[in-house]
Amino acid sequence: MLTFYNVDFNYKNQPVFSDLKLEIGQGEFVFLIGKSGVGKTTMLRMIYMDIFPESGFVEVGDYSSETITERELPFLRRKVGMIFQDFQLLSDRNVYDNLAFVLQVTGNPAKSIKKKVMHVLSEVGLSHKQKNMPHQLSGGEKQRVAIARAIINDPFLILADEPTGNLDPETSEEILNILKKINSRGTSVIFATHNYELVRKIDSKIIKLEGGKAVKVLIKKKGEND
Repeated sequence: MLTFYNVDFNYKNQPVFSDLKLEIGQGEFVFLIGKSGVGKTTMLRMIYMDIFPESGFVEVGDYSSETITERELPFLRRKVGMIFQDFQLLSDRNVYDNLAFVLQVTGNPAKSIKKKVMHVLSEVGLSHKQKNMPHQLSGGEKQRVAIARAIINDPFLILADEPTGNLDPETSEEILNILKKINSRGTSVIFATHNYELVRKIDSKIIKLEGGKAVKVLIKKKGEND
């Protein structure tokens, strides 16, 4: 489903990745951890093909960073949902219209749009908030809208970039549980975070970025003996 093969990347002449190798299978839930500035967001942007390796390549589903065309990029991005720490909702539109907009720009018919919007709002428990504006929502509710937006095109992969960074511990766990539920139906999830307490709450693959490499690590879950 996802492969990084011998990827090199520098930012402002500073090395970020050096001969990076990584494989993630369909349906996996993966925590991506590492210090600030180590390249977690850069990796997610490479998967979304917003930026490209200087050498090596990234394969996402049927698409490769070596061969993808400008015309193909929108089709990849419809199947890779993005969730951001700062929500990135449209402040001048209510919850329903924030979600409907995603479908309108891809030419979905109005009847289909309403059905899909109400379905994803139900998935995240916000059907009753469809007419609310973003400023009327709590941080957790905004992030649930962002999750609904990320899954509205039935992606095979969700990229979550520090999605709980602005949330309290209880709300963070709620967001984690929503993403785990989505994952249980076969959607792959890559969850970038520096919150190790959250990482300890579920059994999943953990990838640590360090020194330009990706290393699989084991973090003891809560309740395990030292």
